[in-house]
Amino acid sequence: MRKTPSGFSPLIYVDRKGDKPLYSQVYDAFRAAIVARNLRAGERIPSTRSLASELGISRIPVLNAYAQLLAEGYFKSRVGAGTFVSSSLPDIVTPAEDRSANSARVHPMPRLIAGRSSLIPRYERPAWMSGQGAFSVGQPAVDTFPFHVWSKLVARYWRNLHRSALQYGDPMGIKELREAIGTYLRAARSVRCEWQQIMIVSGSQQALDISARVLLDAGSPVWVEEPGYWLARHILTAAGCRLVPVPVDVDGLNVTVGIERCRKARAAYVAPSHQYPLGATMSASRRLQLLKWAQSAGSWIVEDDYDSEFRYDSKPIASLQGLDHSSRVIYIGTFSKVMFPSLRVGYIVIPSDLVEHFVAVRHAMDVSPPHLYQAVLANFIKEGHFSRHIRRMRLAYSERREVLVNCIGKELDSVLQVHGAEAGLHLTVTLPKGYRDRVIAARAARQNLWLWPLSPSYLGATHRQGLILGFGGSTVAEIPDAVRRLRAVLTSARAR
Repeated sequence: MRKTPSGFSPLIYVDRKGDKPLYSQVYDAFRAAIVARNLRAGERIPSTRSLASELGISRIPVLNAYAQLLAEGYFKSRVGAGTFVSSSLPDIVTPAEDRSANSARVHPMPRLIAGRSSLIPRYERPAWMSGQGAFSVGQPAVDTFPFHVWSKLVARYWRNLHRSALQYGDPMGIKELREAIGTYLRAARSVRCEWQQIMIVSGSQQALDISARVLLDAGSPVWVEEPGYWLARHILTAAGCRLVPVPVDVDGLNVTVGIERCRKARAAYVAPSHQYPLGATMSASRRLQLLKWAQSAGSWIVEDDYDSEFRYDSKPIASLQGLDHSSRVIYIGTFSKVMFPSLRVGYIVIPSDLVEHFVAVRHAMDVSPPHLYQAVLANFIKEGHFSRHIRRMRLAYSERREVLVNCIGKELDSVLQVHGAEAGLHLTVTLPKGYRDRVIAARAARQNLWLWPLSPSYLGATHRQGLILGFGGSTVAEIPDAVRRLRAVLTSARAR
């Protein structure tokens, strides 16, 4: 027999010794909750039997209260479905009227917030970030992910669930996943690590946040790539750091300029294998120069290796951390690009002497990562599904990248200059004078083209105008038409 689902009970206090009848107390409590909008139109109301049991009273007063509320139009009953708050309510005070009445009675006081939070730009989603499809940045090909394999692993997890998995876990993450990641990183990325150094986090953003809390003080100068990843800058700004923009060229971060601008920077945040957004790969000489600087200055390097699995014209570049013999590099990785973004699993490889500090900060933040996806992902890696998926996607993305580059060359060669097409899931094109990338991105969004402007990636006053084009989420068949529509947008922008 199918049970009718029960709604949540509002806070109702009944006084059995009071002068007011019990049914009237229940009626008044529901009506007050509806008028205050704590209960809203369409929300389910508990059954009379369950509410009477919860209040510890007879069912008769509850039946009488419900009958009165139904008669007055506050409740609506549907046979077989239950009782709900009516969608057309009598004498309801609107939130605006309620606020104005309260403001007349209460003297306003300053609403103080932390100064650091005011330094972070307000959260908003510009037009070009509001959709998914052609040119969407950071969007992998989720339609080709082996969800049939993943769902079987999830089902197996639940069938064999141990009660210990429902308890609080290790702040570093489960051993099985850390071992699997360690095996992968040593082989595929030349990372020098043992599983005990690996911390599981909810993505590269949390990884950088924890690293900043451990390594940096308010006012600490930090090198950041110029142009660079804007969300990383927000995290460092929230930590109270002083950001030092260091230009990026075809060889990656210009270490010489960084030393000139701030030799004693506490840290440098870099993406040496595939810089965002220009796509540069840091040269071997620059890598050695950066490591030498960190050792001599007593500084830290945070290496963000967010999509290094995908390199098309050569084998993947070894990590910067693998060249580090002074344990000055904190290595960050994520599964958002190689798996799917909502997985929210990333990791940090921590120098051994800093592990205790990272554990203490992590435990204070959110105790431990959730168990489910850790266990499933560990099996996904250990059983070979992960490596097979990477190989398949590298071929698919290589084909999509090649089609996009060829289409740009055919349709827009005289307008756009391509940068960073050798790796990753995006490339960047720079625009000649007369174009404004924000304007173009907003117009393109109206044509269901979700490219990002380049200029917001700059921290300094000099902004290059360009566009960041993702190709991971577009099929080979979709790309030519998307480029033609982009050409029409650029022609329209230039004509004005």
